[in-house]
Amino acid sequence: MEHFDFIVIGSGPSGRRAAIQAAKLGHGVLVVERGRKVGGVSVHTGTIPSKTLRETVLNLSGWRERGFYGRAYRVKKDITAADLRDRLHLTLGHEVEVLEHQFARNRVTTMRGEARFVDAHSIEVHGDEGETQRFTADNFLIAVGTKPFRPAYIPFDGRTVLDSDEIIELAALPRSMAIIGAGVIGVEYATIFNALDVKVTLIEPRDTMLDFIDRELLEDFTYQLRDSGMALRFGHKVEAVRKLDDGFCEIVLEGGRHVRSQMVLFAAGRMGSTTALNLEACGLTTDHRGRLKVDPKTLQTEVPHIYAAGDVIGFPSLASTSMEQGRVAACHAFGFSAVEPPEYFPYGIYSVPEMSMVGMTEKEVTERGIPFEIGVARFRETSRGHIMGLDKGMLKMIFSLKTRRLLGCHIVGEGATELIHIGQAVLNLKGTLDYFVENTFNYPTLAEAYKVAALDAYNRMGGADVAPHISGDE
Repeated sequence: MEHFDFIVIGSGPSGRRAAIQAAKLGHGVLVVERGRKVGGVSVHTGTIPSKTLRETVLNLSGWRERGFYGRAYRVKKDITAADLRDRLHLTLGHEVEVLEHQFARNRVTTMRGEARFVDAHSIEVHGDEGETQRFTADNFLIAVGTKPFRPAYIPFDGRTVLDSDEIIELAALPRSMAIIGAGVIGVEYATIFNALDVKVTLIEPRDTMLDFIDRELLEDFTYQLRDSGMALRFGHKVEAVRKLDDGFCEIVLEGGRHVRSQMVLFAAGRMGSTTALNLEACGLTTDHRGRLKVDPKTLQTEVPHIYAAGDVIGFPSLASTSMEQGRVAACHAFGFSAVEPPEYFPYGIYSVPEMSMVGMTEKEVTERGIPFEIGVARFRETSRGHIMGLDKGMLKMIFSLKTRRLLGCHIVGEGATELIHIGQAVLNLKGTLDYFVENTFNYPTLAEAYKVAALDAYNRMGGADVAPHISGDE
């Protein structure tokens, strides 16, 4: 049996960051990946594929230029599934190459196979050809990610009824699609295919979607979905999904409503990929969704030398936060104090249009009893917005009336996931309204919306009574 200081099971964002961090601290590291190549769900079926698909669709469909040339405008007239796959495979190949080089440069050992615990300090790795190897380690990190939830009543076939992993290898583009589940994944794919002029129906058993988003932002986003032609069917559970003889699918909703479409994407939740790990052998258990419980500060499980990070521990299930979790786990495992990340991190939803947020929502500020004021800017109010042909999109900031500190920043529209980092920096550095009002922003840019929103809040807060040193010209 070969011994390592640190064994990482899974090579997604948290796994690779933890492995490289441990290697940089001078420890021997083994990464076990059961997929065909390193990268995990993030590279092969999740984050990178869906964002690549989105960018390809927006480029080929001409979606960004439709404000000037109308909804019928397209860069490529006949977009096929092959067009989408070609760019996807190029991107994934590059991602894998970079990751393999990072592992090699840092002398991280990698192997392909399925790992299972034998006891709390050893694992077996089963290879594709039936071979089995056993390894021991002082510390472990479980970073196996998640897999789509596939309930028995959904007749998955990989062609007309798919889960969110299968959708990226679509054989042909449908003319209509029903998407079950209005979580982040469902909303992203619904808007991506809607931008391709696929007739999309988004189905959600709850009355609302994405409840963690600021309500005003969500109302603007929902309006844009309906305005683009998407059908929203909320508040009705799915009772059955049937494949019909004419090649269509029929979804029966609670209350008797039926939805017909050529294709069904089921995107209502994911499960931790922990089934094959034989966790009982090392003293661990999971919840009903296969997720592990950890100490949020150290990422330790109930077995102290076994850590877990990434989607397998649940919310927020972001590649960005997963990377930080991996770093923190590796540092703690070897006695190094990792600097804790700031309280607030940006959340990005790569829908069409994008949404991103950092800090508190208006609802949270209200519940905490903090006197506040908001400032709003519409992208159409900026010169850059005019140049880009944007008639939608908004930026909203929430400020404390007492201290003028930024409490939250929320954006919907083109470039939201990039623009949010300005708000993130000011918020985590405890910046105030004055930063946005007094500083100069490049012109013309969408970032200028920060100044417009700040001035909106400044005027609402009493103008000169709030910051008398600000020029009246503003």
